[in-house]
Amino acid sequence: MHEPLFQPLRLGAIEAPNRIIMAPLTRGRATGEGVPTPVMAEYYRQRASAGLIISEATGISREGSGWPSAPGIWSAEQTEAWKAVTEAVHKAGGRIVMQLWHMGRIVHPYFLGGEPPVSASATRAPGQAHTPEGKKDFATARPLRLDEMPRLVDDYGLAAENAKKAGFDGVQLHAANGYLIDQFLRDGTNLRDDDYGGSPQNRVRILREVVERLIEVWGKDLVSVRLSPNGDSQGTDDSNPAATFGEAARVLQDLGIGFLELRQPGPDGTFGQTDVPQQDALIRSIYTGPLVLNSDYTPEQAAADVASGRADAISFGRPFISNPDLVERIRVGAHINPNKGVPQTWYFPGEVGYTDYPTLAEETASAE
Repeated sequence: MHEPLFQPLRLGAIEAPNRIIMAPLTRGRATGEGVPTPVMAEYYRQRASAGLIISEATGISREGSGWPSAPGIWSAEQTEAWKAVTEAVHKAGGRIVMQLWHMGRIVHPYFLGGEPPVSASATRAPGQAHTPEGKKDFATARPLRLDEMPRLVDDYGLAAENAKKAGFDGVQLHAANGYLIDQFLRDGTNLRDDDYGGSPQNRVRILREVVERLIEVWGKDLVSVRLSPNGDSQGTDDSNPAATFGEAARVLQDLGIGFLELRQPGPDGTFGQTDVPQQDALIRSIYTGPLVLNSDYTPEQAAADVASGRADAISFGRPFISNPDLVERIRVGAHINPNKGVPQTWYFPGEVGYTDYPTLAEETASAE
């Protein structure tokens, strides 16, 4: 039933032994300074059977980081600590790429010494930010100036270089979910009237410039991008997603990236819902590289979409939290464990709800 998911696949220069990808998952187990901890190496090692692991979103700079105990990749200390993670995954036979993250207006001033966050325009996200002092209202962002754009691209470039030093197998640009690049892409948050605003061609400009820099560091076959082309995401939305993300797909096709991942919630999603049509068919008609789809997939739906050619692979997020051996469970048609203590243990420090989920083999042994 799930055989299509167990065919090998080339994702750019990466040879994936199966088409079950581990999606990026923020877990908040780094230090307050964004330094990875030893328990993170164990967590990723346990999940090394994925065709490819995409790391949790990782801050490219202090300016872009606004989630408690999320990891970073801008300092030497962070870079050195990540080596234990990549070594553990590689020793277990896995592959892992780092997702590079700038949160833009989603960064609360708490993390910036009281300064406002940056974004495409002076907008404010709805709702509240998570901070070590509890939830706080988001603040109005400061628009990035034209003369700051090269510095922003340089921040991504340094992060990419550090990811290479840390032993990752490639990088993914986080251009989805209402974070900085997405704030530039969509006309609901990009109100600029300069070279980075207005038309879809202008709004995708920063996407192109950042991806070009990542390619300079890694080569095009080891760079990927994540987009969320349909529906509102943290208050970031677009009036014409087909035009916007069709243009983004043209940019990525032109640059020849290794693969593209799309997070596409539907009307019945359990983690984000929208009636805005999914855009993968349009994007597939433009971008001809490997396409990875994500959001609320069952193993059966995943196998069907790979078999039909709609996707080349499927990325699973929450099922990988509570099933370190998700690949084996899908292969044999076994029970997939639900998450426990949700959502508390998703983000709380420590091993509980992080590295203490049993494998199928451990469950079987304990039942005997």
